[in-house]
Amino acid sequence: MKWTDKAWLSIEPIFDDILKMAFIQELQEGTLPLAKFQFYMLQDAKYLEHFARVLAYLGSKLPDNEQALAFFEFGKNALIVERALHGTYFKQFGLSDGESTALEPVCHHYVHFLKSTAAFDPIEVGVAAVLPCFWIYKEVGDFIYRRQTKSDNPYASWIETYSSEEFAQSLEAAKGYADTLASQASPAIQQHMIDAFVRASQLEYLFWEAAYTQKVW
Repeated sequence: MKWTDKAWLSIEPIFDDILKMAFIQELQEGTLPLAKFQFYMLQDAKYLEHFARVLAYLGSKLPDNEQALAFFEFGKNALIVERALHGTYFKQFGLSDGESTALEPVCHHYVHFLKSTAAFDPIEVGVAAVLPCFWIYKEVGDFIYRRQTKSDNPYASWIETYSSEEFAQSLEAAKGYADTLASQASPAIQQHMIDAFVRASQLEYLFWEAAYTQKVW
């Protein structure tokens, strides 16, 4: 069994809970209150800025040039998405660049978890920690895309971003690199990778929950 197969099995209960969340259900139905989505968008834009830099930092630590280039590209793509949020989605959903972009508690926690893991843990663990952001978003995007109940869902364009073939290709590449690193790692490091993968997945859940409850400091 590949490391990524074991990793996904370890978070199946978390992922099931994510699919049942009010935020995800209402996003799918197009009934999510705009204020909750605006809160999410503002936090996601800040998250992506930091996530992109974590990916680039991991790329700088990877000894394999192909892997390094791929993570630099992942970081670039995250910043492109962040720019798209400002250039397109912010306007579409009534936000401006002047809106408050302070890191609220869950976003702050998630960002600093990724930064500290990338900086102080083995490279394999850092790669495992960023993988849920690729994987869970793709699975959630596909889930919502297949089950949309409204042809005029106001969030359709955002949903399509994460259900796209391009995003799927990035996910498969990231999974492949994680499996390669895990295959060369000790059992202890492999378990540490699982632990980081689980923690990041829990933070994915909390990120959406915080948007729904609009949790602030």
